[in-house]
Amino acid sequence: MSKLRRQLSANTSNVVEPKALSAIKEKTGNLYESIAIIAKRANQISITIKEELHSKLEEFASHTDSLEEIHENKEQIEISKAYERMPNPAILATAEFMEDKVYFRKNDEDLFS
Repeated sequence: MSKLRRQLSANTSNVVEPKALSAIKEKTGNLYESIAIIAKRANQISITIKEELHSKLEEFASHTDSLEEIHENKEQIEISKAYERMPNPAILATAEFMEDKVYFRKNDEDLFS
């Protein structure tokens, strides 16, 4: 597991916990804007996780494996199970957002008009 992934999931539970909408809204002043920021961060985390998982599983890829070799590859199964046990990217993104670990900025539309 990568260092980044361990840091992300170290203090985060796999269980979805309810959040007060007012607390989420306080961060930006707009609930929908806060949710959009969380969604974008969740997509970033998801892409990172997928790339990392595919690079690890690529080591096991062999185009000449027999059916028995595929079923007996315990290392590959353990890696897959470890990634399945990790918290959902949306949970991680929400936790980061609530802990002020996400950088975001507003575009000033008045500058361009």
